[in-house]
Parts: sequence; structure tokens; C-alpha cells
Amino acid sequence: MSRPRCERCKRALEHCLCSLIPRLESRTRVLLLQHPSETAHALNTARLAALGLVNGELRVAEVFADLEALLALPGYRPVLLFPGEEAQPLTAYGETDDTPLLLVVPDGTWRKARKLIYLNPLLAALPRVTLEQVTPSRYRLRKAPEAGALSTLEAVVQSLNVLEAPVCFDALLRPFEALIEGQIRAMGWETFARNHGGD
Repeated sequence: MSRPRCERCKRALEHCLCSLIPRLESRTRVLLLQHPSETAHALNTARLAALGLVNGELRVAEVFADLEALLALPGYRPVLLFPGEEAQPLTAYGETDDTPLLLVVPDGTWRKARKLIYLNPLLAALPRVTLEQVTPSRYRLRKAPEAGALSTLEAVVQSLNVLEAPVCFDALLRPFEALIEGQIRAMGWETFARNHGGD
């Protein structure tokens, strides 16, 4: 029999994170497009990002039938947060354009994120943006596939910190940190240190 879960954060009730999740206002609209394989993942950081942002939304699918309407939100300029040769580094509002961004963030493994872009040609057609400087990931439970790789939540926080400086969105990381600490406690420090290089 499965344990009772919080309807909001989807964690087991005894591990509910809702008290740590802020509700932050942002000029930027954040649209998180999650591959269905991520929904049951214990460290579902896209959900935490959507819950913590008043101007955030999480959609789950492989093909988004209403994507054209989602991207046509009046008053916003849609861009895809995804690295690539043609990706432009994010800069603070006012330096180049004052129109707030609709920041579209694919959520999944790199392979699944690329699949989302491939299956939704409107995503592939969007201008791409990326982070010029990346703070090292705090995601100590997954080995990063490459230097500079971040969890979805960390990528959103760092993007908003750049776009809306001096406003800081680090409060979004509180439930993420608690989630990771809880996972480390559950596996035991010795196991964590052996498997993940903790010191």
C-alpha cells in the first residue's frame, strides 16, 4: 500500500516540502515542459520551480497540443533555455530588450529534453538562450553528464537571477536543499560518500 502523499508537492506526507516552498513574483514567465518519465522521480525539481513561482507553469507531455497558444502569450517574448552553438547568453533586462521573456524550459534527461524539442517543432524554432556563467550544481545525488550541468530548478533560479538582477530567486532552492539532505540521510552518509564522492 502506498504512503499518503501531499497533493501539492507530491511528496510522502511525512516528507512534505510545502512549508519551504516560497511564492515569488517574477517579470519573467517560466513555462516548464516536463517529459512524463520525470513526474515520478523523487527529485522532481521542475515541480518545485513551478510551485515556487507565481508566474510559473508546469506542463507534462511528450507532445504539447496547445503549445502554439502557450507561446503566444501577449506581452512576452518566448525563448528556449537550452544550450547550443546558436544559443545567446542571457543578460539582465534593460541591457538589450525590456520585453519580459517567456522562458521555456524542457525538463528531463538530456536525451529526453532533446526528444521534447524534436517532437515539438515550435520549440526547435524558438530563439535559444543559455547561461554564460554557471554556478556549480548543488545536485549531489546525480552525476552531472558534463561540467556546468544543472538541475532544472537550478537552471531556472540562475536564469532569473541574471534576467531580473538585483532581485534574487535563491529562496526557490530551499526545498531542493532539504530534499537532497533528506535523501542523503535516508541512504546514510557512508553510502553517499562511497557512491557520490561526499567528503
